[in-house]
Amino acid sequence: MPGTLPARTLRDVLRAAFWLTALVFLPAGLFLYFLSPEVASIVGVSPLWLARASGGLLVAWGAFLIAAGVRPDGPGAFALAGGNLLTVAALVPPALRLGDALSAPVRTALLSLAGVLTLTAILGILTAPSRRSRL
Repeated sequence: MPGTLPARTLRDVLRAAFWLTALVFLPAGLFLYFLSPEVASIVGVSPLWLARASGGLLVAWGAFLIAAGVRPDGPGAFALAGGNLLTVAALVPPALRLGDALSAPVRTALLSLAGVLTLTAILGILTAPSRRSRL
């Protein structure tokens, strides 16, 4: 069919969406997991065990994304999209509501991260393999 991409190209796009998202979650999770008490007091993270638990969850999600990116499938693509959109829903309201309290670079970084996660979620949904393609 003219104008459609081959299945291999769509799988490669989906694989890239998984790995790009993992590149967001793995460093963030490692940063939070190994957060020093001095940095935690500067950033305002309290209690410290909450940052470590959140970091562990982010590292686990990033590892899942890398593993799912090896052989992307439909349910994995929708898990990618759901996780990314939930993260965007958690990042955008505070960035918009606390506009005056946040410095401009932090607010820009949060909104940029939300944009990247939204883009990879959309890529995941649009390139998800359908069940009909396996018949």
